[in-house]
Amino acid sequence: MGVVVSLEDSKNRQASVKPLVDLTRADMERVNQLILSKAGSDVQMIPEVANHLISSGGKRLRPMLTLASAAMFGYSGDSHIKLATSVEFMHTATLLHDDVVDESDLRRGKSTARTIWGNQASVLVGDFLLGQAFRMMVDVGSLDALDVLSTAASVIAEGEVLQLSVAKNMETTEDDYLAVIRAKTAALFAAAAEVGPIIAGAPRADRNALKSYGMNLGLAFQLVDDVLDYGGSAADLGKNVGDDFREGKITLPVILSYRRGTPDERAFWRAAIEGGESGDENLEKALGLITRYNGLGDTIARAQHYGTIARDALAPLPASPLKSALLEVIDFCIERLN
Repeated sequence: MGVVVSLEDSKNRQASVKPLVDLTRADMERVNQLILSKAGSDVQMIPEVANHLISSGGKRLRPMLTLASAAMFGYSGDSHIKLATSVEFMHTATLLHDDVVDESDLRRGKSTARTIWGNQASVLVGDFLLGQAFRMMVDVGSLDALDVLSTAASVIAEGEVLQLSVAKNMETTEDDYLAVIRAKTAALFAAAAEVGPIIAGAPRADRNALKSYGMNLGLAFQLVDDVLDYGGSAADLGKNVGDDFREGKITLPVILSYRRGTPDERAFWRAAIEGGESGDENLEKALGLITRYNGLGDTIARAQHYGTIARDALAPLPASPLKSALLEVIDFCIERLN
């Protein structure tokens, strides 16, 4: 169930994260070792829950951004390994918490931790991982890096609460929604990219360039996820197509379709999202309305816009294989739609 989405300006060669994976491979092996080490505990349930999600096949894009952005500016110490691991733990903790808040049953194609161990264990193990992340940040000894990542943690939590405040509210505006995803998703991308030049001692302009790159990459990434929920496949998502609709989530394709619709169509959206009438029959109608009002196409256009901003943020930096790899990640995030 879904709508086929294509990009008119697709390139002959599909963009890939492989260049970034190859360039950060050795450091990512060290990050993965540290992840396993720091997820350990004498309390048996903690590594069980943590490893269930950590080993579930995510691309680890955020820690790779930290490794790549440090290497771009000639960093040669070990602090980037700890910071990249901190970033991944922050991300994993937010996933554990998100699944509880959203009452999700699937994550990356597997049962969520909350369905196996319960909500309490998911929340508390997420808290444990956040604690471990902050211990590693302190070990690094960079107050600037600690400030950036701790601020991101606070912003992410604010985003979670903001999302609750607009949940199942069809009067949510596009600006409201962008504020949610800027906090919930893009803030960690931005922080992950910024701490690399910080520990490398790069100038403020370079820090700002990587921060802007990460922020706008994160916005594009989330907007594409919104499209995939209605126009992708379960394999793309690691969850069921239409889950956002079934859970009553307000995403940009829904916001655009609601605002552009007739009074009767807006009544349908209110019944489906606010009233919980979100079964498969109504999902089909929702897909039809999203198609009629170009909700997916215009969300893609927004994602491409933020991708262009991310590309321009890196433009002043000298050419290098790492810069090329980071630029290709922008295309990869958007071309997941193909």
